[in-house]
Amino acid sequence: MGKPSLKRLPKYQEVYGELSREIRSGRLGKGQRVPSEAELVRRFGASRITVGRAMRDLQSNGLVERRAGSGTYVKASMPAGAYSFGLLIPDLGETEIFEPICQGMMASPLAQKHALIWGSPNGGGSSKHDRAWQLCRQYIDRRVSGVFFAPLELAAETDDINTRIAAALDEARIPIVLLDRTVQAYPRRGHHDLVGIDNRRAGYMVTDHLIGLGCRRIGFVAMPNAAATVDAREAGYREALYRSDLAIDRALVHRLDPEDAATVRSVITTHRPDAIVCANDRTAGALMQTLLRLGYRIPADVRLVGIDDVRFASLLPVPLTTLRQPTRQIGDAALSAMLDRVARKNLPPRDILLDCELIVRESCGGASGRSS
Repeated sequence: MGKPSLKRLPKYQEVYGELSREIRSGRLGKGQRVPSEAELVRRFGASRITVGRAMRDLQSNGLVERRAGSGTYVKASMPAGAYSFGLLIPDLGETEIFEPICQGMMASPLAQKHALIWGSPNGGGSSKHDRAWQLCRQYIDRRVSGVFFAPLELAAETDDINTRIAAALDEARIPIVLLDRTVQAYPRRGHHDLVGIDNRRAGYMVTDHLIGLGCRRIGFVAMPNAAATVDAREAGYREALYRSDLAIDRALVHRLDPEDAATVRSVITTHRPDAIVCANDRTAGALMQTLLRLGYRIPADVRLVGIDDVRFASLLPVPLTTLRQPTRQIGDAALSAMLDRVARKNLPPRDILLDCELIVRESCGGASGRSS
């Protein structure tokens, strides 16, 4: 992939952006005639082709309609102060936390006069990275008011595409609120707002729960190339061991494919953990299936916990002990953060971290129920 252009926005996007802002502000009201293309050519110092493309984009986005022999008219004016925000969530449909986060945004009282845009990239057969870049460009072309971005993970090249997307949106001066994870790995912070859970505390809580059940050789398992959130969860795992005066054994920490039976068998037989903290429920579910196929009993031979409490966590062969993310509240908080960012562009970047609830099920060998 080539790098995003750092030059100024194309002229047609400037025309589109100015006219869409006039429609959103009510300066051009519903049913009002839009200046003719000739008038817009003079106003913006642009060619007819440039103005024509901007008008087609306004029409395709439902802001104006063309009436044969009469001109172009405002089709739908948004309330004063209303904004349109793009959702750039490449893992939507794969990582279960994101759908309820989006539902939380839409259910928020703050969302009533704003629009959330679910982009549709062209070329369904392209890679996830290509589709994410297409959505980024689509939102820039539409001049959305902001973008909610959940950076990609689980591939070696994700750092490059995540950085590329953030740089392009920054260049277009479109605010970004990050969901769940950062663009850059710790300790680099970046300059975008982040809304999610306190991942370090999450790792600590599930590890401390296992320690309280008497576990002493506790492993940590995550998939390779996972997001920076996993590093924070691993840090919390290590801190819980340290606080309880347990050895922090690097041989018990693994980044592996949980469906690789040979590797999983080697980890269990070589290091003999009595419990495993999984970086998330997706990893825990896959690891559980592999352990059961290998003949291990859960929790009798090894106890298992996850993080997220996705829908399938309670439906696994051994219902999974996990931390429940407050996904709808994350969505509400993310929308509030975005509106703050749009209104006050000079705010320092913030991490808005919500707490989780421990859900105890059979996989850890403890009494089922909820814990704070």
